[in-house]
Amino acid sequence: MLPGNGEPAANTGRKESKLVNLYMYYDLLTKLKNAQHAKKESLTVPFSKMDFAVAKILAQAGFISDVQKKTVGRLDSMEIRLPRGRNARTITDFKLVSKPSRRIYIKSGELRLVKQGFGISVVSTSSGVMNNKDARKSKVGGEYLFEIW
Repeated sequence: MLPGNGEPAANTGRKESKLVNLYMYYDLLTKLKNAQHAKKESLTVPFSKMDFAVAKILAQAGFISDVQKKTVGRLDSMEIRLPRGRNARTITDFKLVSKPSRRIYIKSGELRLVKQGFGISVVSTSSGVMNNKDARKSKVGGEYLFEIW
């Protein structure tokens, strides 16, 4: 019998999927875009190493001003400052390329400009997470995560 509203589901003995923890940057990108369109000054999100690496790349590209790791008790979080002012670079949109159901891998020579250079793409390489320009300079390829402009 299926559980009704408020009734806990039966324990099937299956372990939880770890894909949720690996691909949380999907949620981070959406939260950043929404916060910028709502003209927020900062944003606090749960900490993960992947999110922190992606946030650092977005800070280098100018999509966010600053990112810092905060620890309160045993919980880690990230505080992200959004850019303000007239010349602030905002997130117009993003495209998720590699997904848990279909991973896309790319060589360094295949990396191209995004939106004629107005955007960046993010690649997870053996040398860490980096943008398309740095991956091309380092001549390393990897999993093509997303494009943002």
